[in-house]
Amino acid sequence: MSLFGRSLADGDRLEVAGATVRLKVHRRARRISLRLDRTRREIIATAPSQRRLPEAAAFAHDRASWIVERLAELPQSQAVAPGMTITLFGEPCRLEASDRPARLHPAAEDAPARITARGEGEVFAAAVIRVIRREALRVFAERTAFHSERLGAKLPSVTIMDARARWGSCRPGLPGKPAAIRYSWRLALAPFEVADYVAAHECAHLLELNHGPRFWAHVHALVGDERPHRAWLRAEGARLHAFGR
Repeated sequence: MSLFGRSLADGDRLEVAGATVRLKVHRRARRISLRLDRTRREIIATAPSQRRLPEAAAFAHDRASWIVERLAELPQSQAVAPGMTITLFGEPCRLEASDRPARLHPAAEDAPARITARGEGEVFAAAVIRVIRREALRVFAERTAFHSERLGAKLPSVTIMDARARWGSCRPGLPGKPAAIRYSWRLALAPFEVADYVAAHECAHLLELNHGPRFWAHVHALVGDERPHRAWLRAEGARLHAFGR
């Protein structure tokens, strides 16, 4: 039994100074440590073994002020409202109120793209997000087809998700069951090149279910140097996840 009234396990969550702290066992860790997971907006307290998880929990409580400071640095939740301008695959897109069903209006020569939707508050926001999700599905279906054809891989099914842990996932094909790729709809808020890198990344997994040299060679053949795109997601991912929260 730990000082916290129960045995602690890998993956347990605690509340410290109003923040979520997730306990993690990392066998290669040499010491107790804390880090901020910007995407999930939580603190990770790492210990070398399960036996030392109580130390990690105590360390998190001792560093409560540090936790508060790190969380304060994160982007604030961004409400979706008429009048704001977002970027949709790198292009400006204005959100406008309407009395008609939600839809995306492509950019014209003298005006940016627009998403119009009816309703107020959460109703308006939900309608806008549905439009973004549809556009994300359309673009990712196209890019998945493009990259999988270049790789000589069978076309997988494509769906959209809203996960905080990953930007995409690939399930390999099985006898009688095609491969499937899922993408976070929030990638529609990223530059096109970044979103396309994720599509290439997941398509490369159709051939290589790992992150070894052959996998990265496939990615590089599709989109070139992937490092700037990965860096962009690390730096801006929290902002994408703050949208509509």
